[in-house]
Amino acid sequence: MKLHPLSLVFRALPRGVQLGSFGFFAVTVATTTVAAVPGWFALTVIATIGGFLVGVGYELLYYRRFEYELTADTLDIGSGVLSRREREIPIRRVQNVDISRGIVQRALSIAAVGIETAGGGETEADLRYVSYEEAKRLQHDIRRRKRGASDEPTTDEGESESQGELLFALTHRNLVILGLVAPDLRALLPVLFFAVPTLGISIPDLLAESGAFGVGPRGAALAIVSWVGTAAVTAARYYEFRLTRFGDELRYERGLLSRYDGSIPIDKIQQIDIRENVLMRRLGYGSLAVETAGYTPGEGPSGGSEAAIPLAERERVLAFARSIDGFAFDDPDFSRPPRRARRRYAVRYALVIAVITGVLYALRAGVATAVVGRSLGGWSTLLDYWYLPLVGLVAVPFAAHYKWLSRGYDVGAEHVLTRNGFWRRTIAVVPAYRIQTVIQTATPFQRWRSLASVAIDTAGSLSVTDRGARAVDFDAGEATTLRETVRRRLDESLALRRDVSTTNDPADDVPDRVSGDEDHA
Repeated sequence: MKLHPLSLVFRALPRGVQLGSFGFFAVTVATTTVAAVPGWFALTVIATIGGFLVGVGYELLYYRRFEYELTADTLDIGSGVLSRREREIPIRRVQNVDISRGIVQRALSIAAVGIETAGGGETEADLRYVSYEEAKRLQHDIRRRKRGASDEPTTDEGESESQGELLFALTHRNLVILGLVAPDLRALLPVLFFAVPTLGISIPDLLAESGAFGVGPRGAALAIVSWVGTAAVTAARYYEFRLTRFGDELRYERGLLSRYDGSIPIDKIQQIDIRENVLMRRLGYGSLAVETAGYTPGEGPSGGSEAAIPLAERERVLAFARSIDGFAFDDPDFSRPPRRARRRYAVRYALVIAVITGVLYALRAGVATAVVGRSLGGWSTLLDYWYLPLVGLVAVPFAAHYKWLSRGYDVGAEHVLTRNGFWRRTIAVVPAYRIQTVIQTATPFQRWRSLASVAIDTAGSLSVTDRGARAVDFDAGEATTLRETVRRRLDESLALRRDVSTTNDPADDVPDRVSGDEDHA
């Protein structure tokens, strides 16, 4: 099958503009660095139009040579212009089938389909674009083939009415609260880009107006506009969020400007995260995120689809987390790092403040003011407040203490829980049978204080980053004991699951278990 004809427009125009712009700037730079070239204007026009046509032609060939076919066992994709690439994606390896549509795509009834598989942290197949009806058909047929269902035609609407169970829907009230307590700081720079000229504010003038320790009217206006703008971005992302269960899958829908529709296979969930920033904790709210094997939703094209519950009362979040198959964990009793870890944090914060203050003082004292002052312009007034970072020393003991309080771990009979973060606290829950490896590390500064960290590695991709389940800055001996205990829990859990599986009908249970084990290999 071919992509939708409109996909050619969406691919060809940007590529043509890109190569046309390259041709324009290449000729412009060449003619300005050498002697005047006769007919340079005509040469520039030819290079620009030629680059545009080359880009359009390339995408036309790409469109004509791109083919895909969904068979009983695989999704076959052929693509490439200069070199041909043939891919066969086993249906049983597919983790997520995400559908995304921006405003323009929704108006034109087309959509992008992202196929994620186990063993990779990025999109395995990206169909941009197919008709929305075709996108839903692919999503539905892949799900049905994964379940081993018959090939009889069934619409998603019919399946939704007969099998779907609505688990969570974000209310408009909670949507507003979500935006206010969890604004998207990634949108702060674009918001400031539009807010600063609109309000007629420049940062140097703002400092001159309010001083180092005050906030003037325009500064307060800028802060409010920034908060509301970033809150609106979050609210637009999770607009009309719905989570529904269909058999062994969780399906979500969300988005105002761009609409996303995807799935979370329950039997592939490796880790769940209960996340609460400072404002959420004060108001009694929390959020729940999940990670599946080999793929971290939210790092992919959907940009945040990992949220099983974007915002709800904390007790409701905990109840839902425990209702997920394999995650019925007990109330944790976290062990905290030793007190010397708290002193380590205090020294680290104080050193950072000292370095920043020293750099500002050096500039203020004239080491670089004569050279830098002219280039900074109004920004040079910042150097008058070189001592301002020293105020942070008052907060150092409190910051170190709360960082220490926010860390911990708990090892239960079937789960390992870790806790990290103060401003954005995350409690990671990992079933023992999902653990792949247990890694103990110690930096030179940790070894100096006889500390170490333990990372709980699963088949997901979060575990290889600082966002995975990690017990940080514990006594080296305790970290070794933790590592051995977690490994023992893994062996016990796997033995228990093998014993349970032998009591069931092999025809029903063994294939599912083998498939799961293959995914972790």
